[in-house]
Amino acid sequence: MLETGARDSELSLETVNSTQRSSMSSESICSTSFSRLSFDLLPPSPESLSLKPHRSSDFAYSAIRRKSALTFRDFHLLRRIGAGDIGTVYLCRLRNGNDKFKNEEDNTCLYAMKVVDKDVVALKKKSHRAEMERKILKMLDHPFLPTLYAEFEASHFSCIVMEFCSGGDLHSIRHKHPHNRLPLISARFYAAQVLVALEYLHMLGIIYRDLKPENVLVRSDGHIMLSDFDLSLCSNAIPAVESSDNLQDSSTFSSTLPYTRSRSFPTPFTCFSNRLFKSRKVQTVQPNRLFVAEPVSARSCSFVGTHEYVSPEVAAGNSHGNAVDWWSFGIFIYELVYGRTPFAAPSNKETLRNILKKPLTFPTPTASSALELHARDLISGLLNKDPTQRLGSKRGSADVKQHSFFKGINLALIRMLTPPEVPPGSRKPKTMSLYRGKGSNSSSRGQQTSSFDIYF
Repeated sequence: MLETGARDSELSLETVNSTQRSSMSSESICSTSFSRLSFDLLPPSPESLSLKPHRSSDFAYSAIRRKSALTFRDFHLLRRIGAGDIGTVYLCRLRNGNDKFKNEEDNTCLYAMKVVDKDVVALKKKSHRAEMERKILKMLDHPFLPTLYAEFEASHFSCIVMEFCSGGDLHSIRHKHPHNRLPLISARFYAAQVLVALEYLHMLGIIYRDLKPENVLVRSDGHIMLSDFDLSLCSNAIPAVESSDNLQDSSTFSSTLPYTRSRSFPTPFTCFSNRLFKSRKVQTVQPNRLFVAEPVSARSCSFVGTHEYVSPEVAAGNSHGNAVDWWSFGIFIYELVYGRTPFAAPSNKETLRNILKKPLTFPTPTASSALELHARDLISGLLNKDPTQRLGSKRGSADVKQHSFFKGINLALIRMLTPPEVPPGSRKPKTMSLYRGKGSNSSSRGQQTSSFDIYF
């Protein structure tokens, strides 16, 4: 029998700020009580997990790397911390030789274990989502993206062990501030880190497709981590060094940014390439050159995302590509700054209609500061309803990073900046840390949302 340290009454921690945002998925969650199942333990996956240089100084990562051939019996489940459409997440820690455990308040070696019932996801025809997330997690190595520590099979369950984020998510953090708005400086900090994470994903050919505050988790050190990759799209990105000689003043956004490719590499970065980042001679890029690796050729007809965050091309049922992430990034910044999304309506149908037809407006006619003016200009560029003219659609983060909203931030060293809020080290998480469930039909923006997916 499996051991858990949680009772059903403890699951109220998962529903801070009421229920989740509405989902278009008509499929009900088919969950199984994990604590009442016995497991026939299977050998771990023969695929060895690659080293993660960005986690080399992480105690939790080092502890798990010292173990070999991990199975479910190597972990002690403390409590359930999340449930989603394709799995349930448990807070856990490694067992030691004496099977003694420190208090949960000591989060130096806690992990999040996502357990996927393969039979259930197969019945729901969502096995491809679970497999996509697992493959993406295996290839990531970035300070603002999740680290896959271990994976193994247990009976008809697939288990993946990831780092645990004790600081909650930005949706919950936002609701702790007056009018549910973050200070502009804080919003800029989190937006900058999300931007750097999106840049890395797009360089690998991964289109995220589910950016929202609920999926931006906060680590114990106050820095962010994106989560939930089961709706992501994998393509490829052809790296190039492009000219920026004619680039206009970045204080305002121009939809006619130059797109002059001066040099390209014959081999694209692709999601599942075995040759990613193998060493090549490093060359210095001249100051007037930009490195660009954006999956501009990716196309999909899947209707996926969260209603208030979907782009006009998705809402219209058209094919979409990398530009959907930059639209979502604009909605994300708007919500952090103004406490709501710009096109939200009482019903999902009206929300989608607003996304297609309603012009972008701001709560007040004029900005209260120069920084807010820059934020509005950036948001306006990102929320261009024409995906071909949207900021970021052609050269991705290479263009977005130059906007004046990020002036003064060294994005290359953003990891070294002091976060605006650092979670107390000994406090339990106040919200679900990973993978929210599909919830109520209410669309109030005081509530958390969940994603939908309709594949064609």
